[in-house]
Amino acid sequence: MQSLEFGWFLPTNGDTTTFADPTQIPQSMELFDRVARSAEQAGMEYILVPTQTICWEAWIASAMVVARSQAIKMLVAMRPGYINPVLLAKMISCFDQLSGGRICINLIAGASDAEATSEGIPYAKEERYEVMLEEIEILKRLWAGDGNVSFDGKYHQAEEATIYPPIFQKPHPKFYLGGGSRKAWEISAEHSSVHLFWGDRPENIAAQIGEIRKLAVAYGREEEIGFGMRLQIICREREEEAWEAARFLVAGVSDQHKSMVQQTFSDSVANQRMRELSTVEDGMLGPNLWSGITKVRPGAGVAVVGSPEQCATTLQQFIDVGCHSFCLSGYPHDEEAERFGRLVRPLIMERNRTRPRASE
Repeated sequence: MQSLEFGWFLPTNGDTTTFADPTQIPQSMELFDRVARSAEQAGMEYILVPTQTICWEAWIASAMVVARSQAIKMLVAMRPGYINPVLLAKMISCFDQLSGGRICINLIAGASDAEATSEGIPYAKEERYEVMLEEIEILKRLWAGDGNVSFDGKYHQAEEATIYPPIFQKPHPKFYLGGGSRKAWEISAEHSSVHLFWGDRPENIAAQIGEIRKLAVAYGREEEIGFGMRLQIICREREEEAWEAARFLVAGVSDQHKSMVQQTFSDSVANQRMRELSTVEDGMLGPNLWSGITKVRPGAGVAVVGSPEQCATTLQQFIDVGCHSFCLSGYPHDEEAERFGRLVRPLIMERNRTRPRASE
């Protein structure tokens, strides 16, 4: 049985209390410090650092935050084609050594061909998955430390490559991957420690877990791979207060902004599902599971909304179908992390006393 773990989100594109003014709280080191400190105090194991064009650069932000925090790990993206894989292996090893093992790797092929092209990456989505697989192989071989590595692939070549320092976490840092396509599932089945689903109804997640576990059998990893949820959370002492905060978050957003968000949804399977869920009447996927944020925010916008007991009960539904990892976020991020750590996490841990605990 895998340990329950909780992660948070670093808002490197700014923070807010309302999407009518989405960058109400601008990016700054002070903001990043505040969010990381709240996440650590709330018992989070890791913090997800985003990579969208509108976000500040993830590797630099991660290095700054890990140096100024105490225990939390950085979940930072490995994007195919962006960094030479030998250099990337050395960067991650150095980060891993200097931080004492406080890094994990988010495998992101990228949802948008247009964004990739704008940043100088010439590969279409399916090619980016091929590049990713080559890069994972090179990284793993270099981290194994069995000697110099030569590689002659379709996209990458290396001859007698070696890196220093060696990796700190053995055999290597954990890989996370979020994606709804069959190809994403296959890569997770072979390589991921955690496959992160975007928000959906628990019964749908249960079915997808079953499919990925079947794929993992071919690699002998059906017991190694874990599953998690990428969710928003809006918790208050009373349910009425939580729904007031949820409605305020999306109130006053212009039709132009909503149209922009819909256009931003790419053709990825995960984004297509978010688009579908955004059309559900009143956004209610369940008693306390709400898709309202998907109308005003691209990406993973499904939220758990309610009192501490209701939030814990909703998250428990995902635990009961096989999830052990929760990558959460809420607005503003430092305040919502504090509420989660104080009001919700203790209830979840009490309900799962027989499970091993990642950080306690």
